[in-house]
Amino acid sequence: MTTEKETVEVTSESELRELVGEPAPYAADKARTALHALDRAWLAHSPLCLIATSGPDGSCDVSPKGDPPGFVRVLDDRTLAIPDRPGNKRVDGFRNILANPRVGLIFLLPGRGDTLRVNGRARIVREAPFFDEMTVKRNRPKLALVVDIEEIFFHCSKAFLRSSTWNPESWQPDALPSRARLSKALERRNDPLELLEQHYGPAYAETLYDG
Repeated sequence: MTTEKETVEVTSESELRELVGEPAPYAADKARTALHALDRAWLAHSPLCLIATSGPDGSCDVSPKGDPPGFVRVLDDRTLAIPDRPGNKRVDGFRNILANPRVGLIFLLPGRGDTLRVNGRARIVREAPFFDEMTVKRNRPKLALVVDIEEIFFHCSKAFLRSSTWNPESWQPDALPSRARLSKALERRNDPLELLEQHYGPAYAETLYDG
């Protein structure tokens, strides 16, 4: 006869440290406050960034931002600018930033397991001299996120190795319904599936910068 184990929560940092241990000095002290030349090189090749924000009530949001490699502008050794592109207009992250400017960023490089992480404070700007440089396919951003860096460091590849994220043999894109079918089931129940399949079909990629 098996007995279901009781759920036991960790409620203090001392208890957490007892279970996990202390970080090695090179890990504990690796955060920097300004960009290194290697950070700049990574940003110049990164096409994707994940932005974590938190609202005044503690609710959280993580939003992906993607563009051709180098889309993030380095304004100086402690400041980055990230263009906004047409989307669903929910602006969850932006609304959070208006109330709480703290952000966490992860910059990815396809095929690489390590990532570049940035923590800092953000502000939303609607016009700046560098907007012209952010134009892609005639889309000049209406908004950009300017991030003042508080700490920056590289993160190891263990999560990507464990998950086989970049291993095509592990990919199963057809294991779940298509984006059109997900939308039909959860978001746009009154729209014909044929219309949604057309919307999310090959033409979808042609309208990424419209709006």
